[in-house]
This record gives sequence, structure tokens and C-alpha cells, in this order.
Amino acid sequence: MNSVRPDPDRLLAEVTAKEARAHRGKLKIFFGANAGVGKTFTMLEDAQRRKTAGVDVVVGYVEPHGRVETERLLAGLEALPLLLDEKGVSDRAEFNLDAALARKPQLLLVDELAHTNLSGVIPPPRHEKRWQDIEEVLDAGIDVYTTVNVQHLESLNDVVAQITGVQQRETLPDRVFEEADEVELIDLPPDDLLQRLQSGKVYVADQAQRAMEGFFRKGNLIALRELALRKTADRVDQAMRDYRKQEAVYRPWGTRERLLVCVGPDEQAEQMIRAGKRMADGMNAEWIVVYVETPHLLRLSETKRNHRIQLMRLAESLGAETVTLGGSSAASEILEYGRTRNVTRILAGKPKSRNWLTIWRGSSSTTQQLIQHANDFDVVVVGRNESVSRSVADEKPDGDIAPPSQKERWPEYVMAIGATIAATLLCWFMYPTFAHANLVMVYLLAAAIVAVRCGRKPAILTSVLNVLAFDVVFVPPHFSLAVSDAQYLLTFAIMLVVALIIGNLNASVRLQAKVAGHRERRTALLYAMSRQLSIAQDRKAMEHAAISHVSEVFECTTTLLFPDAAGRIESNKERHSRDKLMSADVGAAQWSFDHGKAAGLGTDTLAGSTISYLPLIGAKRTLGVLAAKPRNKRRIMLPEQFRLLETFAAQIALALERSDLADQAQAAEVRAETESVRNSLLASLSHDLRTPLSAVVGGAATLAERMEDLRPNERLSLAQTVHKAATHVSEHVTSMLDLVQLESGGIRLRRDSYEIDEIVGTVLGRLQDRLRAHRVMINIPTSLPALQIDGKLIGQAFENILDNAIKYTSPGCEIRIDARLHADEVEIVFADNGPGFEATSPETLFKKFERGKKESAVGGIGLGLAICRAIIELHNGRIWAEENPPHGAAIHMMLPLSKHTEHAADNHD
Repeated sequence: MNSVRPDPDRLLAEVTAKEARAHRGKLKIFFGANAGVGKTFTMLEDAQRRKTAGVDVVVGYVEPHGRVETERLLAGLEALPLLLDEKGVSDRAEFNLDAALARKPQLLLVDELAHTNLSGVIPPPRHEKRWQDIEEVLDAGIDVYTTVNVQHLESLNDVVAQITGVQQRETLPDRVFEEADEVELIDLPPDDLLQRLQSGKVYVADQAQRAMEGFFRKGNLIALRELALRKTADRVDQAMRDYRKQEAVYRPWGTRERLLVCVGPDEQAEQMIRAGKRMADGMNAEWIVVYVETPHLLRLSETKRNHRIQLMRLAESLGAETVTLGGSSAASEILEYGRTRNVTRILAGKPKSRNWLTIWRGSSSTTQQLIQHANDFDVVVVGRNESVSRSVADEKPDGDIAPPSQKERWPEYVMAIGATIAATLLCWFMYPTFAHANLVMVYLLAAAIVAVRCGRKPAILTSVLNVLAFDVVFVPPHFSLAVSDAQYLLTFAIMLVVALIIGNLNASVRLQAKVAGHRERRTALLYAMSRQLSIAQDRKAMEHAAISHVSEVFECTTTLLFPDAAGRIESNKERHSRDKLMSADVGAAQWSFDHGKAAGLGTDTLAGSTISYLPLIGAKRTLGVLAAKPRNKRRIMLPEQFRLLETFAAQIALALERSDLADQAQAAEVRAETESVRNSLLASLSHDLRTPLSAVVGGAATLAERMEDLRPNERLSLAQTVHKAATHVSEHVTSMLDLVQLESGGIRLRRDSYEIDEIVGTVLGRLQDRLRAHRVMINIPTSLPALQIDGKLIGQAFENILDNAIKYTSPGCEIRIDARLHADEVEIVFADNGPGFEATSPETLFKKFERGKKESAVGGIGLGLAICRAIIELHNGRIWAEENPPHGAAIHMMLPLSKHTEHAADNHD
């Protein structure tokens, strides 16, 4: 037996989450419909009881609103210092998060969870919202009591605004409310709350009068109270469902009315749906319409089976949840599903009168089975309205759904006849030595094989032929239908009945296996599409994967339509492909895109279309439209099939949105890097080119305006200054151009045979004047082989490294140049005993516009080592920087030997 191995990463994440929840503080919310119902008062009463029980209780922030009763309950409770504004005004105080974390009590009281923190206090709050402060307090393992009004829940914000005419600015996510460990509803009838307002227990007289004329009108209070009660009831209902799931409670609990309506392919189904709608509205209950596809229903004609589509669409239009189940027994499937969904009542139709067919099957109706076994439910039987039933039965079925072509069945009947002939031949050889009972077993085996391979009708034919063959060939008188012994009549009857039962059961199992196989195939294809979308490299590959999988599952022609920059859906005619749907209505697709709803086939919008249009809705926007034209409309019009298509569309939308977000992230990264380079370039230009450019401009202006007034030596000095500054600018610009050419591949290596000491000598000659104040030590073995390199570029790299050493070391420091041979590389090291890299990471020095010291008098734009790395990597070498103990810096570079050079080095050795 194969077992499913648990995912270790998922298990680790679950364990980590459980540990985090175990150490997290508990949140209790005192929840009410309005201000003034007593949330803060009840919270302080509970806190005083907890303090009396020995719990360490601290007040973080409580707003008593001037109510004497509330202020009395604060007595004896430790209070944390608040954050005050710069003027020390107490009415602009805020909750002090850092003080709460430092004090770390067992229980912290923080009023008004949805409050927005003020920005004028000192120090400024860490978070924008108070609920974010509470999240951090809970993470620290501190229990919290807090208060919330129903109008502050984000999901109800628009509903409250519609009722009261006031838009609430301070809201909190429903997630915070739903994840609270405990919610206590503080309820007060509207008349009592209005009486409190009039007596001044909520607001002062003027404020109370304005509140009663505005937000606190009685109608508003009733509506808000209902919202609070419903929200609390929903939370309690969810907690009950979670408990039943965790404790594996099998029997349903009738805590909330939930109606299940059973429908079948008969003419009473529409009456059942409408009766269920009326009953659900009367009980204000959720209702579910269930259709069970038993093996018997699977054998109905396509016309009757297609009638289910209209039934389910009718139920959905009336607001029901529709479900299609599969199983051998409709009653058992309905009862099992009802227990799973915690159903309280089952609505079933009155059974028809029994006829010879039901008697032959030996089974009672589904309704009778439900009444007999539904010990946990109330079963309501709807009487059959004969006039409605006849009118519905007389209606012609919708001819839009073409039945699938029936395959030829004659080979199966040939196999059925052949099975009887084969069994007879086998029994002919067995007859002399085996009893008749053994021959009967052979015929039963043949009937079972035909039932498995060919279905019910061929199995019935085989059963009848087996009885006839057994009678004619093996029962005396032989080769005659006459029977000499009446006992054989009983044998024939039992043999026929057993064969029919075996054939019926095998055929039913075959049908159920076929249906299960189809469902498993659809699930596997959905998984395969999700997997292929997740590994697709680009958007085009995602589109191809989505189209191919949707086309295969729903046997349809499919395309994806996307909007242009103006939000108009573009036709796919210019993207010709035989896999794409070319006749898609752009207008219908545009409606689906604009409204975010499905249109076309299988919907109530443009229902006459032969194509279904489903919007690809992402987290933030609608990305496009999926258009599908099925060859058989059943593939889409069945409710469960349409929901599956919607699931495919949702998966495609998520994948496309992920691709778009990845592209946006990459583009943002490129923009950020470009912006960083631009800012660094501007900073470098302003830092290192401003002074020499100023010198050039000033010197040139002086020469132009005062040429005749200057002495010859002054003119010479000024010209030298201008030349030096212009040379400095030219060097910087040349460095930037060199780096651009190196990174873009604009420079091609001109390799030749060079000795390392030859290049070092040339570079030292160019830097002779600048190296006068330093001691240069050279250790390059004469046996070092020549390298096939671009001598000019390597010389530039050496010069840049030595230039950095001169800039960042003081006069008198030693600069050492070493070279040594490795197996297939030559290492060159430039080391000094200067200050080293200080706090700078050596690796960052090779980035563009990075300098050893961010702010210093040393010139340079931070491109020297970046150019060195580009040159060395162009030679397939490596370069890095290290500290040079006890102090100083060292630049290492490795240049590879060519094969010819390696051979020469081996001979030299």
C-alpha cells in the first residue's frame, strides 16, 4: 500500500506557527454596536476581578470620556505613562508602546483598538494604527483587553455609511477581529442607550442633543445593533464549526438553520427548488440544492440529464448553493453531506406510487430512506402538485444542448454472445466429470466478465443466453427446451436472478468508476496546469499552457484576450493560431472585463452566445478575459463544470499576475540600479569635476581678460594650471568611457606575449613622479613565463591599482608588487602598509562609483577598481581585495596561462 509522505517544510511551518501561537498573548475584545453601551466599563470591571485574583494588570490607555463610574473603576490599577505632544497637552496623549513592552504585565488594558495614532507626540508612535501596536504587544506574550465598535470593522464601513450617512475614518481589518481569542458582546437596547444620552451619561448636554439628531437616531441604533449581533453570531458559528471539525463531531448541531433541498430529474424538481426558496426565506436560513448522480441516473437519456442544468441554474438564480454528488445511494450521500454541512432540515419530494420496476429493484424511494435513517435531521416532504408536474413534463426540453454521439454497441453484444458460446464450450469439456453446480458457476463468471467489460444490457443478454444454453445443452432431455425434472426450473430462476444481480452491480461499479475517473482526471489536469504555470519562464509560455489545459479538460476552443493601454480588449485575429478561438465577440469580452463578471454561455448575461467569457481577476485588477467555445455545451453549462472553469480562470489569473509582478519587480530593480548609477555619477561629477572645471574656466577667463597685464611666468603658471585641470577632467571622462566599452563588449582583446615585469616597469615609469614619496618593492621571478594578454589593458589595470595605493597611503609607506606561478595561473599581488580598508568592505570597492572613503579630499570618481575587474574578467581571470596584516591593503589578481604558455612552463621546470 502506498502512503502519502508529509511535507517536512509544511510540518516545520505548522510546528513553528503552533509554537508562536503558544507564546503569543491572548486578545479579548469588548464589542458593541455604539459608543455608550458600556464596553470600557465592562472591560474595567473584568480587569478589577482579574486583579483581585492575583493577575498583574496594567492600564495602557483608557479613555473614560469624563464618565464618573468609569473613572472610579480605574482606581487601584497601575497606569503606564502616555506619550504627550510637544506642549504636554494631556488630551493629545497616545498609548506608550515601548513602556508597555518594558513593563511587560500579564494583562494590559488598551481602549479604542481602531484608533489612529497622532503624529504630533514625542517620541512619534512606531505604528500608524493602535491595532498594530497591539499586535506587537501580543507578540511579546502580553494579554490584552480592548474595545471596538461595529462601525469600525473595515468590511462593514460602506454598510454603516449607507445606514448612518457618516463615513468612518478609523477602521481596522476584519482579520484582527476574527483572530481575537475572545469576543464579548456588550449589548444595550436602543431605548436604554437613548435614555443614557438624555441623562448625560454618554456626552454632555449639547453633544448628546446633536448626537440624537444625527448619528444616534433610533433607526441607526437598531441597524447597528443588528450588525453587531450578526457579526458576533457569525463568529460564534465559525467557532462551533471549528470545534466540531477538531473534535470530529459527527452528529449535526442545530444551532443555526441550514436547509438542504434534494432534487432529481423528475418533474417535481422545480417545485422543490421554489418551495426551498420560500422556506429558507421564512426561516432566514442558508439553503443548499443537492443533486445526486446515482448509477441509475447516469443511464438516463441525455435530454433528461441535461434538464439538470436548467434546475441548477434556477437554484443559483434564486440564491441557493448548488452541489452535485455521486454515489450508489442517493439517500446515504445526502445524509452524509448533510452531516458534513451541519444541516438542520432536509426538504424532499413526495415519492411516486410504486410500480413493477421499483418492486423489481426491491428498494424504497429516496424520500422513504431519508425518513427512515435521518435521525439527526427534520425531513420535510413537499406534496406533489400534479398540474405543475404535468405542465413541466409536457414542455419540450431545451434543444440547445446537443447530446454526444452514441458509440456503436454491436461489438459489445457480439462479445456477450461470444461469452455464452465460450462458457458452453468450456462446460462441454467439464460435463463428464463435474456436477451441474460447477457448470452454473462458469456461466455466472461469463456474465460477470461481460458486465465489467461491456455494461448492463450486454450482461442481461448474456444472463438470458446462459440460462437457455445451460437448459438446451446440459439439462435432460438434451438439445431441447423441455425439462424432465421440475427442480431445474428453480435452478434456472436462481441462476438468472444471480446473473442479473451480478451484472447490475458490476455495471454500476463500472459507471461509478468511470465518473470517478473523469473527476480525478479533471483534478489532475488542474494540478498539472497549476504546476506548468508555476514553472513557465515567460508570459507566452503561461498563455500556451493555460489554453492547452482548458481546451483539453472542457473539450473546447480557447483563447485569452487582453486589454490595450486604454483598457480596450484587443481581438486575437492578428495572433493567428489554430489553438485560439478566432470568433470571440470582443464586445462580450469587454463587458466581462469591465464588470468583472462572467458572460455568455452558462450565464445570465448574453446567454444566447455559444462562447463563455470569464474575467481573469487578479488581486488588484482584472488582467484579461478567458474565452471558451465548447463542442458539447454540457462541458460548461453544468454548474459544477462552470465552477471548475472559474477555478481554472482564477489559477490562470494568479499565474499571469505573478508574471506581471515579477516583470514589474525586475523593471523596478533596473530602474533603481539606473537611478543609483545616475545619482552616483552626478555625485562623482559634482565632487571631482567641479574643482578642475572651475580651474579651467577661471584660468581661461583670466588669460582672455588680462593677458597683457600678466607677466610671462604668471601666464605660464596659469596655463599649466588649466592644462593640469583639463587633463584631470579628461582622465575621469576617459575612465567612464572605458568602463562603458568594457561592459558593453565594445573592446576586443589584442593578445600578445608579454612579460609581467615588462608591463610593471612601463607602468612604474609613467608614475615615477608620483611614486617619489613611496618605497616600491618588486618581487617578480625571472622564471615566470610570458602571458598571452592585452598589454595595454593590463597595464591600465596595474596603473589604476597603483594610483589607488598612492592616493590612500601617506608618504613613506611601502608598496610591494609580487608575482608567483600556480598550476595554470599567475598571481600578481599589489600590497601596501597603509591604513587598509578601514570600515569599508573590500568587495564593495569593485562596484561602480564606490570609493575607499565616502567623503575625503582624495580625488576620484570610484571607477578605477571597477575598470580593473572588467579588464581581468575579460581575460578570464579573477581579482579580489584583502587586508594586508598587520595593517594595509592588498589587491590580488589571477591571470590564466594559455596552453602554449603552460607547455613552455612545464619544459622550463
